[in-house]
Amino acid sequence: MMPLLDETNKKILNTIQLDFPIDPRPFKKIAEKLNLSEDDLLHRIKTMKDEMLIRRIGGNFSPDRLGYHSTLCAAMVEAAKIDLFTQTVNTYSGVTHNYRRDHTFNIWFTFIAPSVDIIKKSLEEISVKTGVKTILNLPATRVFKISANFKV
Repeated sequence: MMPLLDETNKKILNTIQLDFPIDPRPFKKIAEKLNLSEDDLLHRIKTMKDEMLIRRIGGNFSPDRLGYHSTLCAAMVEAAKIDLFTQTVNTYSGVTHNYRRDHTFNIWFTFIAPSVDIIKKSLEEISVKTGVKTILNLPATRVFKISANFKV
């Protein structure tokens, strides 16, 4: 069995993060660049996903340029309600991710929607469905875009 983070997988991860091709067959292009077969590349990516080294491969778009609004949300969730709360939050297509923090506001998530009214209504629905009363809506007042890539 090959090590999960061998040199080839490191090259795959770096290429996916920094130089993902816009092409009808992007994985074929990556495979050619790395001197792999497309099947081998896809197998390696699937293995890394199965082992949770890769969670998601997808585009990252600027919501405001697409006419959308985004906000960071912070919630105070009792320990007994954390699973219900995070599962409920994750049912909303505008939620990109959520995470737990060691703080009074212990669940944080981002929400993107076509309007601030949809975000507000959705947060009210989440509160009703989960019984969590305190959910802060913290929209960005200024956007600083950084590149989040992790050279391996």
